[in-house]
Amino acid sequence: MQSTKKPTPEKFYTLGAFEFPADVQVIKGRLEAEGIYVFLRDENFLNTDPLVSQAIGGVKLQVYTRDKDKAIEIYDEYRRYAQDDEGNPIVCPNCKAERSEVHYLRKGFLNKLFPFFEKKKYKCLSCGMITQP
Repeated sequence: MQSTKKPTPEKFYTLGAFEFPADVQVIKGRLEAEGIYVFLRDENFLNTDPLVSQAIGGVKLQVYTRDKDKAIEIYDEYRRYAQDDEGNPIVCPNCKAERSEVHYLRKGFLNKLFPFFEKKKYKCLSCGMITQP
């Protein structure tokens, strides 16, 4: 009797989120050139209604978990980190790294309904600390 075991579905890792679908195309092309299959979650939704980008968290750049480490290495070469109004990198007060991204918690009904009212925060990609400017 033959086994009819179903294949295990692959899991995805989200490398980052981008406000608009066009913002992700350069890194998508670079990852694909390296043989990494890329998924852009919510891309079609935002192509039809770009005004809801903040409400749903933008376009999510995803790869298979098996490709995670290689994808992170490539993504880090191209990633733009958060900068202050003078163009200087945001420095984490905890670990002093210059690897922060804009971060929104989207907690509470009003912040989910009107995400542009939430104050900007930064999340350090080295230690995970969330700070406010």
